[in-house]
Amino acid sequence: MGKKLDGKTVWVTGSSRGIGRVIASHLASLGANIVVHGTTPTSTQQLNEADSLDAVAAAISDEHGVDVKAVHGDLTDEAVVAQIVSDIRDQFGQIDILINNAGGDIGTKGVTAENAGKPIVNDALEISLEDVQTIIDRNLMTCILCCRAVAPEMIARKEGWIVTIGSIAGLSGNVSEVSYRVSKAAVHQYMRCLAGQLRSDGVYANVIAPGEIITARFEASRPTSDERKVESGSLTRYGWPIEVARAVEFFVTADSSYVSGQVLRVDGGSQLWPA
Repeated sequence: MGKKLDGKTVWVTGSSRGIGRVIASHLASLGANIVVHGTTPTSTQQLNEADSLDAVAAAISDEHGVDVKAVHGDLTDEAVVAQIVSDIRDQFGQIDILINNAGGDIGTKGVTAENAGKPIVNDALEISLEDVQTIIDRNLMTCILCCRAVAPEMIARKEGWIVTIGSIAGLSGNVSEVSYRVSKAAVHQYMRCLAGQLRSDGVYANVIAPGEIITARFEASRPTSDERKVESGSLTRYGWPIEVARAVEFFVTADSSYVSGQVLRVDGGSQLWPA
């Protein structure tokens, strides 16, 4: 029997490490050809998760027996996005599934800075405007630019799937991480609007809003509790990247054939109000 995503090409942005890498590997296990992406060829080294982006691509290909292409570049630059999309089409012909995973609450100093890149001053009034713009660009503009580059070909084919990784931070207000919350809330709303525009063309657009998911950067950017690093027994535990990846699987397969424009929390029930 064929696998769910045999013959499909999936581009996972921000997949050099963390949640994105696990999403890419999981979709490869379903038979898809994969395009992994990082800002640079060696962004994998920032938290010691791999030697290079090429090494990530080779590992996924070897494990799952699919074609995997590595691309890199700054997705806040429209010209860079256009070139990456052109390169993907040259090898695979088309992009069937776009996973907008690139983003995060990383300021201008980058992920190798103190606090794994989270601005130290991170409120509504005192955070630097430079950090505000960086966080908004990193989350919202990458999503918009990639959707604008990929969605038209999906419209022309009357088929396609777009999933963006949002955050439960975009579903509540707080005095901390304000720019990140605002940017993710904007991502959620952009995807709802996009889903409406794509609806008549049979193209799906959905959002996954993870809660506290254990990754190398998550642990580097805040104190964590060893007691919550379990995989069962309680939903007050941390989540794991594979649990986000399985939700992505739902949105890009026939399991969700009549679902679009939705924001799905993957947070163990930590938020219980309407999204």
